[in-house]
Amino acid sequence: MNEPAGLVKAQDRDWWRGAVIYQIYPRSFQDSNGDGIGDLAGIIQRLPHIAELGVDAIWISPFFRSPMVDFGYDVSDYRDVDQIFGTLGDFDALIERAHQLGLKVLIDLVLSHTSEQHAWFRESRSGPDNAKSDWYVWADAKPDGTQPNNWLSIFGGPAWEWSTERQQYYLHNFLVEQPDLNLHNPDVQDELLNIVRFWLDRGVDGFRLDTVNLYFHDPELRNNPVLPIGERNEILTPSVNPYNWQDHLYDKNRPENLAFLKRLRAVLDEYPATTSVGEVSDAQRGLAIQSQYTSGDDMLHMCYDFAFLSGTYPSGDRVADVLDTFGELGPESWACWAFSNHDVMRHISRWELPKPAARTFAALLLSLRGSVCLYQGEELGLSEAYVPFEELQDPYGIRFWPKYHGRDGCRTPIPWVHDGVNGGFSTAKPWLPLPVDHLEHAVARQTEDWDSMLRFYRKMIGYRQSREALRTGSFEVIERRPELLSFIRRSGNETLFCAFALSDEPQAISLPPGRWQADDSAPFRATLLGPERVLEPWQVVYALKID
Repeated sequence: MNEPAGLVKAQDRDWWRGAVIYQIYPRSFQDSNGDGIGDLAGIIQRLPHIAELGVDAIWISPFFRSPMVDFGYDVSDYRDVDQIFGTLGDFDALIERAHQLGLKVLIDLVLSHTSEQHAWFRESRSGPDNAKSDWYVWADAKPDGTQPNNWLSIFGGPAWEWSTERQQYYLHNFLVEQPDLNLHNPDVQDELLNIVRFWLDRGVDGFRLDTVNLYFHDPELRNNPVLPIGERNEILTPSVNPYNWQDHLYDKNRPENLAFLKRLRAVLDEYPATTSVGEVSDAQRGLAIQSQYTSGDDMLHMCYDFAFLSGTYPSGDRVADVLDTFGELGPESWACWAFSNHDVMRHISRWELPKPAARTFAALLLSLRGSVCLYQGEELGLSEAYVPFEELQDPYGIRFWPKYHGRDGCRTPIPWVHDGVNGGFSTAKPWLPLPVDHLEHAVARQTEDWDSMLRFYRKMIGYRQSREALRTGSFEVIERRPELLSFIRRSGNETLFCAFALSDEPQAISLPPGRWQADDSAPFRATLLGPERVLEPWQVVYALKID
């Protein structure tokens, strides 16, 4: 009898190379208890949907105990599940069911900061002489009472907050309720690694590491220099946020981080077939940091940055440049690419993609060298939802409204059925409104439609899984221009030519030398036969070399 797929993959230490990872934002996935908020039991209920997509793993955004000021990214207890999501028993059941379905489980670890309600911080701010006094980043005020330096919070305003109890400032790269841990303290590092072991012992297969390049700060607290206007962009934060105005040399990307990442990798290596995906949030040097953090067997397995998570349209030449740059910076490094996640506008809206273009870009993402993260609802072709100000939950959006609407528009609940209460997400009013137009994209409706976006994603992921050249093969650009990208993927005896027309106009293409035959197993049925060799608008071709 054949072993279940999940058991076979469990023995493969490199299963993550070329893997497709499905991100779950638990608050908005499925509510099981009628409180309007998704939970772990709801995820268990909907795991078959994810398994049917054909992905390799799930990544679950934070579900730890938290006051939910930043919806779980402000952790008050790393070793427990928040009651709105369930219990540790529910999590154990989720792990078991996912593994039965052949799915690996990655969880989101936030190691750079905690909630102000964490017991560590409550002790630390009580004074300078307690056991946790140096577990967070504390600094005296300047003689005039102002902040220690010019560092800014990603969520707006200074990155320093005054503690009346301790009579010092503490660092917070995000909300004032999210004080930054001091990883220069070896005791903090040791405790964080023990937390990693706690979850590995419960059976997780790896971690998505939030803001992995913000773990360390400059101990001298030097001011960040001004970033020239021409170098500012909106990859990380909207233009209305002056965070973009600094070159963040001293509040993140510190060299001390490399030694800690090696310690973290050593812990992961104690557990067979585990992996790590680091989030690199840097607008100027993200690809360089990403390649550095994944270079060698003693660093992180994968990283993804914001190269394709920005508003910059991914033209053929831009995609080629990003892949080439990463390959040059880290030939042995491994990337994990994403078009959407819980922090950015959904890419169909961000790039204003019509339906044919959405399919083409889905195929492109699933054909790149590296691993892939898909965000829940991406497989349904969901657009960004409009959430009116009075229903906003995201503190980031509330602060910068109306120039920036925040992150709620990509976090609205998944529509499971088109004709049920709240799209089948919950029997109660959802924590965020479910847009009426999203009901037309419901899972049940698309499952019945053979030409739906959901059906296409299933086919495209299945095709990627069937071609080792797409999963792990080498990458060589053949032709690049704004409206066209073509490249070759190679693995062993398999050589696959991939071409993408990125325009509503036909595109002439060039074939590499050799004999090529269109791959009939691919989701697209474009052909390269004939003298013109023209791709129709938004068409894709996959061709195998036959000599």
